[in-house]
Amino acid sequence: MLLRLEKRPEVSRAMRVLSPVIAIALTVITGAIIFALLGQPPLEALYVYFLDPLKWFWTQNPDDFWPLEQLCIKAAPLAMIGAGLSVCYLANIWNIGAEGQLTAGAILGGAIPVFFPQWQSPLTLITMLVLGMVGGMALAAIPAFIKNKFNASEILTSLMLVYVAQLVLDWLVRGPWRDPDGHNFPQTVPFTDWQALPQLGDSSIHLGVILAVIACLALALMMAKALKGYELRVLGAAPRAGRFAGFSRSGAVWFCFLLSGALAGLAGICEVMSTVGQLQPAISPGYGFTAIIVAFLGRLNPIGALVAALALALTYLGGEGAQVALGISDKIARVFQGILLFYILACDTLIFYRLRVAVGATA
Repeated sequence: MLLRLEKRPEVSRAMRVLSPVIAIALTVITGAIIFALLGQPPLEALYVYFLDPLKWFWTQNPDDFWPLEQLCIKAAPLAMIGAGLSVCYLANIWNIGAEGQLTAGAILGGAIPVFFPQWQSPLTLITMLVLGMVGGMALAAIPAFIKNKFNASEILTSLMLVYVAQLVLDWLVRGPWRDPDGHNFPQTVPFTDWQALPQLGDSSIHLGVILAVIACLALALMMAKALKGYELRVLGAAPRAGRFAGFSRSGAVWFCFLLSGALAGLAGICEVMSTVGQLQPAISPGYGFTAIIVAFLGRLNPIGALVAALALALTYLGGEGAQVALGISDKIARVFQGILLFYILACDTLIFYRLRVAVGATA
């Protein structure tokens, strides 16, 4: 007996829409089983993990609104990076190194407070954000160049550069950029005043959340209305047709890598200018890798990535809540994210293919 994948003659549009919903439902069911194996009451654990951060919607208690602010803050870098990766993947260009580009953006933008700690003006804020984008683009340009020059796999080159960027950051904060007044901790000077992102009113929501929404809307408009969006869709769906139309594959590689790198770098500098507050060895809980799930869960659509970012941000927030309330590791968030990615890919595979059982001579 042999199981075979057979291409479907037609793809169901309804199932393409329902696929993420089915994947999330299967993830929740699997999560209940995992909690039961850990000795936790499954329903109570699922409530703590998925619903407790959202309880303001039915309690309307002002004290319960803070988790929603944190949800938006955690979703912002995921949405920025996920939207950029959605454009890449739709064009069949595989940038897997967004975590490194996030780090590179944080390093270059964070150099301003290190070298010019007294520079405080609106221009400081703008310069740091721009340098963050430049840092992400600079690191993303390396796999783009290698891809176009030598046709090397961008998956491998972009992924390996993640560890290069992280080691450079670690060396800087433990060495030349370490705060002399930081009691020997591996961190830079704190970012203050115009070196930090302004917050909206009395809330903890900062400018980075607004930038994430703008980025998603702008990319959605580009993909839907601009010639560049049409070019990337054609090159991704039918490369040969794209070549006949005169679209440049190498140009698309450069464009996608620089775009996604800029957004990853912007996410990195926004993170250290808000939540982290300075450069230190760990500035991200893995947003660059989680954003890959965001892109696929959002159906490679920038607006979908914005919605998916909120769902994945909930796993981070739920993991922290489960650590406090249930006494389990907050790394359970990584488990849920991995399971979700598995189910998304499995559901997407079964949209385009169906399983056939071949027996005897047919097998």
